[in-house]
Amino acid sequence: MNHLISIGPLESFLIAISVLFLGHFVNAKLPVLKKYNIPEPIVGGLLVAFAITGLHFNGIDLEFSLPLQNTFMLMFFATVGLAANYTQLIKGGAKVFLFLGVASVYIIIQNGVGVTLATALGLEPLMGLIAGSITLSGGHGTGAAWSQTFADTYGIANTLEIAMASATFGLIIGGIIGSPVAQKLINKNNLESEYGTGTHTHERFPELVTYNEYEEDKVTAKKVIEVLFILLICITGARYLEQWVSTFEITWLMIPDFVYALFIGVFITNVFEVTKIHKTDSETVDILGTVSLSLFLAMALMSLKLWNIFDLAIPFLAILAVQAVVLGIFSYFVTFKVMGSNYDAAVMAGGHCGFGLGATPTAVMNMGSLVNRFGPSPQAFMVVPIVGAFFIDIVNLIILQGYISFIG
Repeated sequence: MNHLISIGPLESFLIAISVLFLGHFVNAKLPVLKKYNIPEPIVGGLLVAFAITGLHFNGIDLEFSLPLQNTFMLMFFATVGLAANYTQLIKGGAKVFLFLGVASVYIIIQNGVGVTLATALGLEPLMGLIAGSITLSGGHGTGAAWSQTFADTYGIANTLEIAMASATFGLIIGGIIGSPVAQKLINKNNLESEYGTGTHTHERFPELVTYNEYEEDKVTAKKVIEVLFILLICITGARYLEQWVSTFEITWLMIPDFVYALFIGVFITNVFEVTKIHKTDSETVDILGTVSLSLFLAMALMSLKLWNIFDLAIPFLAILAVQAVVLGIFSYFVTFKVMGSNYDAAVMAGGHCGFGLGATPTAVMNMGSLVNRFGPSPQAFMVVPIVGAFFIDIVNLIILQGYISFIG
């Protein structure tokens, strides 16, 4: 029997932050990780998980106390909601709605593929959703959040480990297939950018930056406190709302608390937008969202018990490989055609491969490599990030709830 070492809350929090530093250090030393946009919490968290697995097989188990893990998860989803105001859709024009429709249809297909293959391979059908839009369109944060729900509500074991592995696989493959799909479309159809070739870079901003130089847009302590207050309203409201709804014991109403946090955030930001009573600083929301997601993922990953999923590796790899092929075909034939069959559409197809399997940064990476070679595509860089970063998570949650109500 293994010797158990329990680690207190403060020490566990310290280790979680150390996981982020470890991920940053490794990413800096291995350019291939940065090339495929593998997040630092994933890199550091997986390394710690492997180390803990090694200790397990040598007779030592570590048990972390992480009371804030769920709070950080709710905070992240609340920031997603706060970022999704209706003006973002208007800014991108009709193409945003069109691309959102295409991406939404694909999520339905993605989950259908996952559930069908999981059933055929003798797995629990709900596991197909983990190898579907939960981790591929949703990413690590959504995967970790839903895995907790699957474990608590449906008694499915090892969902967190599988979700993290699936999301990481998708992130890598999404970064690999996106550019080749778009390049083939561009070359086959002799497409060109309306703005010339991509041989020149911006003099002042050769790379994408997070902050601008205007004094009024800088993050301040006051803005951080304001956004934290709003986020805590979302978190507290989500917990009470989830508890209240659960008293009705209606299956299709059993929605995880992070979904409520997201929709409360959507409600608040659009009330602010319509009434003009307050302007939430988007840069502060983005920073707190990044911090909360990073800490949540670090805590989730360092708690992984990888030794529990060895038997499931081959079936899940098979499902994920098929998912990559299906998205490549869908982007090539459907996304490209629906979005206009032009150069911008080809770049968007490459971006769709990025966030359909990985995350919005992967989509931006794919499109960035394309425009550097073939020329600018302002429309693609407006449409894909808006849909991928703000609205696809909401659509994904709605579709997932429908699937779970049907097969759960």
